[in-house]
Amino acid sequence: MTTDAVTIIGAGLGGLTLARVLHLHGIPATVYEAESSPASRSQGGMLDIHDYNGQRALAAAGLLDGFRELVLEGRQAMRVLDPDGSVLHEMADDGTGGRPEVQRGELRQLLLDSLPAGTVRWGHKVSGARTLGEGRHEVTFADGGTVVTGLLVGADGAWSRVRPLLSAATPEYTGKSVVETYLFDSDTRHPAAAKTVGGGAMMALTPDRELFAHRERGDTLHAYVGLSEPQDWFAAIDFDDAAGATARIAREFDDWAPELTALITDSDIPPVLRPLYALPTGHRWDRVPGVTLLGDAAHLAAPNGEGANLAMLDGAELGEALAAHPGDIEAALTAYEQAMFPRSAAAAASGGPDELLNHLQGHATQPA
Repeated sequence: MTTDAVTIIGAGLGGLTLARVLHLHGIPATVYEAESSPASRSQGGMLDIHDYNGQRALAAAGLLDGFRELVLEGRQAMRVLDPDGSVLHEMADDGTGGRPEVQRGELRQLLLDSLPAGTVRWGHKVSGARTLGEGRHEVTFADGGTVVTGLLVGADGAWSRVRPLLSAATPEYTGKSVVETYLFDSDTRHPAAAKTVGGGAMMALTPDRELFAHRERGDTLHAYVGLSEPQDWFAAIDFDDAAGATARIAREFDDWAPELTALITDSDIPPVLRPLYALPTGHRWDRVPGVTLLGDAAHLAAPNGEGANLAMLDGAELGEALAAHPGDIEAALTAYEQAMFPRSAAAAASGGPDELLNHLQGHATQPA
């Protein structure tokens, strides 16, 4: 059995931001992560890091300069297309926007590199957690090991093993799933799709079908194909049959422009299904001594461009609250949660493709 003062479950962006801010304030913490190493799986695609939350968190972590070195120039460009391929609206990246784009994996590595060696314990999958009383908790790992901690922070995502200590809420299916595709060397191998996406991001929307794509580092196109269908609809598709699944998904876009459907049919990887889940909007809990949540563990919402930003701001503000209340964990957790609850509820109630489309329609530089 190990004993820690501060135990963070999950080495995502939120948990690592918390560990970094605590480190800057001289508060030791240990992060336990189920993945075996930083490179054990893909870390996802592009993130737009907003000046009003994610960048505030990076400033608190002392990493704003390092972040700026990771920014991919030009990627704030955005175009909205009609399903027939015509441009409805286009916004250039003039360098003055407040949401520069970075690769998620590179941002995570920046945070990892900022922590003392040994802060993250890899290969520690949590099987459960229990309250011991007086603000102490015990975490059990899949290998049978345990850790007892005076402060437990669940930064462990949608299916958090820490959340049951605080709340009976579980994520529910939103009614929409996305299918991920990648097109590599797009400028030479997929020129029509590359021209359609442009230099930054592209979206094309109908009420129940969506295509989003980002140009990542180099000339890689990363696309998200959104379909509003029940889970049984997707269960009827054999995603182990890559060609068959691709054809079935593409069939839903038969009347769309071929340069758009190429983002589905020309994928260089098998299609990856990602059902979208959310916690109830406004999810909160009564204060339980010695434990709290951040990021998706606390306020999982349908993708709206805020998730990573909110997780980092959660981590930064929790770290600062703990530093501001030395010796009084409960005061720190109360202050943190009182700010986090309304912020996350407001973000979950807004955002999403429709709001972004409305925003673009009001600020477009090139009308149709």
